[in-house]
Amino acid sequence: MADEALSAGAVARTLGVAVTTLRTWHQRYGLGPSEHVPGHHRRYTSTDLSRLEIMRRLTADGVSPAEAARWARRAPVLAAPERLGRATPPGVTRAGGGTAIPVGRAGPVARGLARAAMRLDSVAIGETIAHALAADGVVTTWDILLRPVLAGIGDRHAATGRLIEVEHLLSRCVSEAFATVARARPAAGPARILLSCADEEQHTLPLEALGAALAEAGVGYRMLGARVPVPALVEAVARTGPTAVVLWSHTGATADPDQLTALLATPRRPLLVLAAGPGWRADALPAGVVRPMDLAEAVALATAVRDSQDRSTTA
Repeated sequence: MADEALSAGAVARTLGVAVTTLRTWHQRYGLGPSEHVPGHHRRYTSTDLSRLEIMRRLTADGVSPAEAARWARRAPVLAAPERLGRATPPGVTRAGGGTAIPVGRAGPVARGLARAAMRLDSVAIGETIAHALAADGVVTTWDILLRPVLAGIGDRHAATGRLIEVEHLLSRCVSEAFATVARARPAAGPARILLSCADEEQHTLPLEALGAALAEAGVGYRMLGARVPVPALVEAVARTGPTAVVLWSHTGATADPDQLTALLATPRRPLLVLAAGPGWRADALPAGVVRPMDLAEAVALATAVRDSQDRSTTA
């Protein structure tokens, strides 16, 4: 990245700030793109990015924007301490520290999203997710961007008991982004996939990701959401006659196989029952239940069973 001129959107995602914030820093403090090619928009160089990294770090630490800009303009060689191993400007504490969100080997966009989440910057979070969805689609955005950050928040919370507010804000932003995908791509045919959390299961984001991915593929679905008791789930199946049912369980505490057995015993038994999520044990599943390994496989299975029913209906 050091030698590649970047657009404003790419810089915003890398830093975890909103594009509007970059514009403000450019207009008020002169921290804008310096590379100019006639007939094209100006682009950010590695030096520009380094200055902006200092600006972002200092303002996150509570330094006023004007003072942070003076530091950024005066000390570009101190840029990107987290990437280059250089010192932070004197008198300034490094952002994050023990409370930074670990994202493993995820790329710079995930690190930028993690920083935006730590700042509770819903604008930057929303812009980052929206761009990823438009560029890469739901499945890739979930696997490469969102899961590492959400898992990092979970790990940090387990270690410190903190970041509940970060997890709630990020989850809300993710839900809103997935809902936007679903609204923008309504299915042409009937809703033949039923999505539900297991009884007492409250983790809905993976199920929302599946719904958005199905919408992206043009597959109609119904979402029941969190904590669906078995009688209510069975009643929903009886009333709607879905082709496939996906039952999500995040933990072993909510993964009672009797819920799946009840689905298989319904008079309008679906062609496919998917036990999705890490809560289910493969060796405890009733015969006839499929456990997808990831989001992509769940989408492929649901789409395949929808297509098979379409063919049988038109035959």
